[in-house]
Amino acid sequence: MTPSDNLLRRLSRVSPTKAFVAALALLLAGLFLPGIIGGAVLFVLGAGLAGLTFATWPVQKPATRVVRVVLLVLLFATVVAKSV
Repeated sequence: MTPSDNLLRRLSRVSPTKAFVAALALLLAGLFLPGIIGGAVLFVLGAGLAGLTFATWPVQKPATRVVRVVLLVLLFATVVAKSV
């Protein structure tokens, strides 16, 4: 078993509600914190979500892939806008 498989197994046991609340808290913190600090929080959130997206890429439907990539692009565009 590779380390990424072990990580994915541990993440699969996380409550979806807790994961959603944590991601929402990071998103709101990143949007309300000023400038580069907010951008850094959003970047960390985006990097984590990008990692999860591409780790689960093979099992996602094409429509789901498109939605996830569009949302990641919007999130990273927000990071750039906050950091400038």
